[in-house]
Amino acid sequence: MSAPVFHSPYPVNLDLMGRRALVVGGGPVAARKAEGLLRAGAVVTVVAPTAVTEIAEDPVVRWHEREYRRGEVASYRIAITATDDAAVNAQVARDGDAANVLVNSADDPANCSFILPAVVTRGDLQITVSTNGRSPAMSRWVRRRSESIFTDVHARLLDLLSEVRDEARATLGTSELPGWDDAIDNELIDLVAAGHLDAARHRVRGSLGLQGAKS
Repeated sequence: MSAPVFHSPYPVNLDLMGRRALVVGGGPVAARKAEGLLRAGAVVTVVAPTAVTEIAEDPVVRWHEREYRRGEVASYRIAITATDDAAVNAQVARDGDAANVLVNSADDPANCSFILPAVVTRGDLQITVSTNGRSPAMSRWVRRRSESIFTDVHARLLDLLSEVRDEARATLGTSELPGWDDAIDNELIDLVAAGHLDAARHRVRGSLGLQGAKS
């Protein structure tokens, strides 16, 4: 298959649980990046001569109170730079390329090997929005719109669908069944929103052809 003539990023979700992550910079933006990495379960180190309180007083974050040292990004799985020093950002990016470490540079697409999308989170449901680095403002706008559309109801719906999927796999040996797309519609969402989980579960199981659906 020939390569496409346009450039489009390859979207992925990284499992950073227990992985070492580096944040270069100690300002408010760096603090937000560190917080996001911590939520993902990463082991976070910050390198910066000075740091805001959110970094300096966080017992979970390891803060090296100094400048970035050339090549040190190689010790990490992922790195994010959040400095106002273009030379530092570029050096981290070069080091990352040399060591095959993914690097993101805040508001500096030229020094990024990956882009951080805007994210809406509802339980295990994540809706991500990216403009390929061209307009973070538009990403944020779409995220705000999505926040009003997707609610905690959708998180509860996801839990229910996951439960039925596990049942299908245990009962039939597979969860790859026709009927999933027909099962998920506004009526199902309304049942979950009203708290009628048994009825919602029965409806999904019926769409999948699982017998003995509970009413």
